[in-house]
Amino acid sequence: MEIITSGQYDLIYNAFSFAFATLAAATIFFWLGRSQVAPQYKSAMTITGLVTFIAAYHYFRIFESWGAAYDVSDGVVTTTGYAFNQAYRYVDWFLTVPLLLVELILVMGLSRSETISRALRLGILAALMIALGYPGEVAETVTARWIWGIASMIPFLWIVYELFAGLSKSIASQPEDARGLVKAARYVVVGSWAFYPVVYFAGAVGLDSAAATVIVEVGYTIADITAKAVFGVLIFMIAQRKSASYFESHKAPVEKAAVRPTA
Repeated sequence: MEIITSGQYDLIYNAFSFAFATLAAATIFFWLGRSQVAPQYKSAMTITGLVTFIAAYHYFRIFESWGAAYDVSDGVVTTTGYAFNQAYRYVDWFLTVPLLLVELILVMGLSRSETISRALRLGILAALMIALGYPGEVAETVTARWIWGIASMIPFLWIVYELFAGLSKSIASQPEDARGLVKAARYVVVGSWAFYPVVYFAGAVGLDSAAATVIVEVGYTIADITAKAVFGVLIFMIAQRKSASYFESHKAPVEKAAVRPTA
């Protein structure tokens, strides 16, 4: 375990705490938001809340593991002998990253066959990207980190291609008032995910181990909040925009029935 200062310890500790609170609150918001969208988009909102729920649980475990790995006394940080568990973060990503892509596909309202094929293909690529990245994360040599990191970038670039080239026609067919949000959601996915490789290689470019630890842990946390909570808000807004016509069409008969003819 790296020897870090009390300031570095507190920064990471508070980042984990903030992520847990944000993701837990987002879960409640998304699941309550199911009542505000049309039936065909409720599955997307369920998965959106599931993503933040899984992430909140793992951030709670990450938070506990970080506290157990270090002891802080009189401003001095010492290791306790318990290793900080990096696996929690990768288990979270292995579950949530494919689901992030699925929720985007579901909220777009594509045909059944296209929804299944794209969701399956993107989900497999996302799982492969995470599986290839983990050995490098726990590797003891810089060379191994680079090798596994580069291997993980191959499915990542394929996902980027699918999102921008493969979904272009589907995005163009979205309702005009939701099209901009769908494009924004796509950029949030790619932008936040592009931040992960930068953080991933922080320990392989000559930084001291303590500084690299801060960059990795805080950087991953910021990226997770953006990729899950912020992205989820965009999914909710898209679902709301696309549900407007559904609610209008189902409100009209009720309003007509309420009007009584005068004698």
